[in-house]
Formats: sequence, structure tokens, C-alpha cells
Amino acid sequence: MKKLILSAVLMTLVLSLTACGSKNSTDTNKETTRVAKDVKGEVEVPANPERIVDLSGASDILHILGYNVVGTANSDGYDYTKFPSYLEKELKDAKILGYSMSDTFDIEAIMALEPDMIVISATQEKIYDQLKEIAPTVMVNMAQVDWRTDFLHVAEVMDKTTEAKEWIADYDKKAKEVAATMKEKFGKDSSYLSFLASAGSIYIFDGAGIGSIFYDDLGLTRPENLPKQENVSLPVVTMEGLAEINSDYIFAVGTEEDLKTLESNKIWKSMPAVKEGKVVILPASPYFNIGYSPIGRLVFLQEVESLLSQINE
Repeated sequence: MKKLILSAVLMTLVLSLTACGSKNSTDTNKETTRVAKDVKGEVEVPANPERIVDLSGASDILHILGYNVVGTANSDGYDYTKFPSYLEKELKDAKILGYSMSDTFDIEAIMALEPDMIVISATQEKIYDQLKEIAPTVMVNMAQVDWRTDFLHVAEVMDKTTEAKEWIADYDKKAKEVAATMKEKFGKDSSYLSFLASAGSIYIFDGAGIGSIFYDDLGLTRPENLPKQENVSLPVVTMEGLAEINSDYIFAVGTEEDLKTLESNKIWKSMPAVKEGKVVILPASPYFNIGYSPIGRLVFLQEVESLLSQINE
């Protein structure tokens, strides 16, 4: 009888320990993973990913939110083998895998980085099934028009909305300070035009790029006859159309070759802002992409006053 009682006690103890171990294992699993809601639905991802590969173009956002990006597609728009200057420090330890607007990437190169999470956009949807076999993969919506919407969307997927709102609030505070200084130094109602000169065409920055920094973030004046941006594509005008945009200050972005062609054009030379020397000339790299990155926008805010001061000296 004593043996039977002892056996029963031992069995109860074993079952209790087993149940306890199972519960601890479940609790631990809940602590190390979470369910993220992305474009495709719900995905179980690490609660605190330590090695993220990002192909979506959101690497700068992920960096701001405190994540370690080991592989990225945030390369320079004019040289896919290097970072734009405003991200060189922030992403220096990440391997460049290509450009975020590409739909395919080297799967073996991604695998070699041993990511614990992968972030893509709809542009890379055709390799989604391959990527999710490597690591949990989320698809974010990068509209490339409203940077705040993109920022907050990525933050929501990563469960970092509070941190994102705090960063944006700090950015807006800085923009307000810069706007006040610019209006005082260069005229309260002065208007600003920015465009990309590329291969004989003129692409106007309005709802995206540098233009949106001027009009949306700084609250500066749009010039008369500025074409409105309807979608992700920048409005395109001829030289005659450019001359019809009456702006006090102009920011011209382009490669060295494109800018030489522009500056030799008779219509360009006849524009009032050009004749008055109120033109800031900027290289295509990094200024074509700078307005599409939260970090790039902050860098531009910090230097725009200086850029304008140089032409007024």
C-alpha cells in the first residue's frame, strides 16, 4: 500500500512539473513572438527582431524606430552600390542588396545574412513565397507620396506607433523653427520651386520630394502656375512650361550633364529668378531622393537656410 501511495505521489509530481514546463514554454513563446498585421493579413514575427532585411525602402524608418537593419535596398537612386549621403552613417553596417523599386533580389544573398525578419513592399510580391521560407516576412505599403502615412504605417506593423509619433512631432517642431527663420530672412511671402532636370525633361517636385518639404512641412508659398501632382509620378513640363512658373527662388536638381544643358538654355537664362541669381543648384545624388526619406528630410531642413544664404551673399 505504501508503495502504491508513493508511486501515486511521484506520478502527480511528474505531471505537475510537465504541465508547468509546458506552460512556461507557451509563455516564453508568447513573449518572443507577436502577430503583426500587414498588407497581406496577419504574420507571426519576432517580438524584438534583431536582424532585419528590408527591401521595401523603409530602412531609414526602421533605423529611427531602433531596429538593426542587416540588409537594405535603400541605395542611392543614381548608384545602387552605395548609400545616399544622408544614410551613410545610419546604415553603414547594412549590406546593400539592390534598389527598393526593384521587384527581384538575390535570394542567396538575403539568406546569407540570416535575418530573423524580412520587410518588403508590394513591388517585391512575386518573391514573397521564397522570402517567407527564409524568415517571417511582412509586406508594408510604401506609397512614396505622403511620407507621414508611410512612416506611421511601417511603425504600426512594427508595433512602434508611439515612437514614430514622437519623432514626427520633433521633426515638425524643427520645421516650424526653420520656416520662421526662412520667412524672416528671405521674405514672408516668397515662393519656392524645385525640380529635377533629367534627360531633357523637367520633373516638378510638388506633392513629393523637396517640394513637399517646402509646401507641406515648412508651409512656404507655392509659385503661380505650379502643376499639381496627382499620384506618385512627378508632373513633367517643357522648358516653356517651366518658364511659366513664376517663383522667387528655384532649387534645380540634376546630374552635372543635365545641369549644364539646363544652364545653357536661352529660356532658362530669361527666367526672372535665374537673372536675379536666386537659384540653388543641387546634384541629383542625393537630392533627388532626399525628400522621400524622413532622415533625408531632416537633413534638408538643417541645411536649406544655409543653401539659400550662399546665393544671397
